[in-house]
Amino acid sequence: MRILSIKLHRLLAILGGTGLLLWGGSGLLHPIMTTWGPQQAVFYPPSHPVDLAGVRPIHETLAEAGVTQAAAIRIVPGENGSLLQVTEDPQTPRRYFRLEDGAELANHDEAHAVFLARHYTRATAPVRAVEWIHDFTPSYPWVNRLLPVYKVTFDRPDNLAIYVYTETNAAAGVDNSFKTVLQTGFRWFHTWSWFPAQADWARVILMGLFVGSLLALAVTGIAMIALIRRKARAPGMRGWHRIAGYAAALPLLMFASSGLFHLIQYAATPPVKTLTLSPPITLAGVTFPIEDQWAELSAGLNISTVSIIEDAEGRLLYRLGLAPPRRGGPETPSEIRNARFNGVERSGPALYIDAATGAPFEDGDREIALQLGERFTGVSRSAIHHAELVTRFGPQYDFRNKRLPVWRLDYGAPVNATIFVDTTSGVLADRTPDHAKPEQWSFSYLHKWNFLFPLGREAQNLIVSLVVLFCLVLMGGIGLMLDLRRRR
Repeated sequence: MRILSIKLHRLLAILGGTGLLLWGGSGLLHPIMTTWGPQQAVFYPPSHPVDLAGVRPIHETLAEAGVTQAAAIRIVPGENGSLLQVTEDPQTPRRYFRLEDGAELANHDEAHAVFLARHYTRATAPVRAVEWIHDFTPSYPWVNRLLPVYKVTFDRPDNLAIYVYTETNAAAGVDNSFKTVLQTGFRWFHTWSWFPAQADWARVILMGLFVGSLLALAVTGIAMIALIRRKARAPGMRGWHRIAGYAAALPLLMFASSGLFHLIQYAATPPVKTLTLSPPITLAGVTFPIEDQWAELSAGLNISTVSIIEDAEGRLLYRLGLAPPRRGGPETPSEIRNARFNGVERSGPALYIDAATGAPFEDGDREIALQLGERFTGVSRSAIHHAELVTRFGPQYDFRNKRLPVWRLDYGAPVNATIFVDTTSGVLADRTPDHAKPEQWSFSYLHKWNFLFPLGREAQNLIVSLVVLFCLVLMGGIGLMLDLRRRR
């Protein structure tokens, strides 16, 4: 066993060592990008209490505009006050109406995106370009989850740009020249995005060969440490390489095994867009004059969101979202970065009112979440093993979804998956099949080291970067030099 480990270790030295330098070096670009890359200047979306007293009846505004069906209807904060936002088709720009008189703001979705871009970045430079992004691209990959979005680019030397998702007034990502260079390098050297799509099988095989060799190199190195006992430290670089093996063999094994698992999983099951709005609802039933009784309905409440949804029986409901208590908020780049990765609940509990009669809907948010689960899975709620409200990001539902709070529903057979639904506008936010959860755990904890999450994102990035540098220099660099010297 000892001789076999030595032979295999030497045989794999060039291939595995090259893989370590390639993926370790390119992997460092990610923590650099997230630590020193562009950051939004404001964390929270624009907000102010909703006041519907004295506004034009919403059902009259919708009827006059010819809106008979919509996938999402909500009141959102605009630049000059609250606006009625209507999403007729998730793949087309949204429509906006003034609450006071019901007048439509023509082609306002793009203007609203620019307002959000300036809010989040505090940029005062002129806008160079506004792009409608309806498919994932190399600069806006699938990990961002939200589609469609607007890319607003400012006329600045650093080419500052931000992606905004107008349905929830969310910042989907920030970009500039520095991040573009690092992101391109990461895609080229870490994920090999330069491979043509039709030859993806070759990319998977070649990457698997390199990463598999690195994994075998780590395993044989651990075997050598365990089986070969020395009374004295080996001289020179051999001694340093062996010392590094004691400290870095386990991290190297974690990175390589989780990376290979991730590669195989996504080759077998390519990622797809999971964000799904509910089917369009017919709005003829919206007749209750909520604006006439707003003072009574909102007395003593801080209502931050109002939307119209449909329950399982076809009843239309006004959902009144209450603002959560806030004690200050993240302000510095470091605080905003940690808050963005940790997640902060942006709305509190909700009250429901029948949009036709004004009667209270007593069953509440949990019932709507269970109904959404039945809608998106087509399976009875009896298959749900567990349901809970998620108010913070974590390994199962992370910052890439950019939507909180959501309800988590764990399904057994025949669904065998966990889904996350947003009751604010009836959205399927994410779906994780049970068979994908082991890889999700592996990539989160073994590859990204999210067990360091409590220390904060910056501390996590620093520790991971130092460990990778240690592996690169003392394992990869010295190991390759020793192998080349042996060959000579």
